[in-house]
Amino acid sequence: MMDNVSQITMFFLSGLNATHNHRFTLFFLTLLCYFVILLVNVSVIVTIIMDKNLHEPMYILIFACCMNGLYGTAGFYPKFLWDLLSPVHVISYSGCLVQAQVIMSFVCADLSILSVMSYDRYVAICRPLEYHSVMSNQRLITLVCFSWLIPLFIVAANIFLTSRLKLCSPYITGSYCLNWTIVKLACFPAETAVNNIAAYFMIIVYLFHGIFIVLSYMYVIKTCTNSIENRAKFMQTCVPHLTSLFTFLVSILFNVIILRFGSQVLPQTFKNFVAIEVLVTPPLINPLIYGFKLTKIRNRVLVVLTLKFK
Repeated sequence: MMDNVSQITMFFLSGLNATHNHRFTLFFLTLLCYFVILLVNVSVIVTIIMDKNLHEPMYILIFACCMNGLYGTAGFYPKFLWDLLSPVHVISYSGCLVQAQVIMSFVCADLSILSVMSYDRYVAICRPLEYHSVMSNQRLITLVCFSWLIPLFIVAANIFLTSRLKLCSPYITGSYCLNWTIVKLACFPAETAVNNIAAYFMIIVYLFHGIFIVLSYMYVIKTCTNSIENRAKFMQTCVPHLTSLFTFLVSILFNVIILRFGSQVLPQTFKNFVAIEVLVTPPLINPLIYGFKLTKIRNRVLVVLTLKFK
């Protein structure tokens, strides 16, 4: 079985080679971006924890979304910032697998949480009399746990299959590790058949998540057209979720289309921007959307800031 284990102990990340002349500017911009991501996500998380009036399903799901944002960005930004200042961009074999696990499970968990959010809004608007019985504390905890655990296990299975491949190159085209960027380095493409099946299974699972979200909001929109009260509720609570979903899907689609199926003539700098966008836009935009659009969170943050700076 040792023949199936890669002898490569270090990967070289070639994605940042073209940024050498601007690395200090990129470092400070990236550091600022990461600081803002930490600030806005932690602010929303602490606000929800401290205010008992926000201990409701919708806000607990926002809490889960922000926690997931912190988890995903922690797997990317510290290493990326280090690479921007380092003359050699390398990552250990095990570190690459861990980074791929964190980033990919973050993306999958984000879609799972958005699915639960869409179900929550569907029950709240389409079945309001049943809301508290359907979205009970026990069911909510179960849904949140599954939103995190299932992506962890599915991605871990993919990473395990990848770890069994014999690799023939230590050079990764990109600024961070993903499962398919490692699989592409396999010596024998025929050995990646099981990896491809597992990858397509994961894609199908989360494609169904997307279909579920679309169907949920179709029912919500249909219900809202018949009631002024429901239209107001839709604008107040569903628009932030839809905006969050839109930014997430745009980031993912750009990533998949350009980086996996895109032309080789595209400049590496542009590919880097597209690859990093999914780790910038959702973690940054989501807490800002919820913080400014949802009245309870916005009012609570304003109260805290007012008391702090008096």
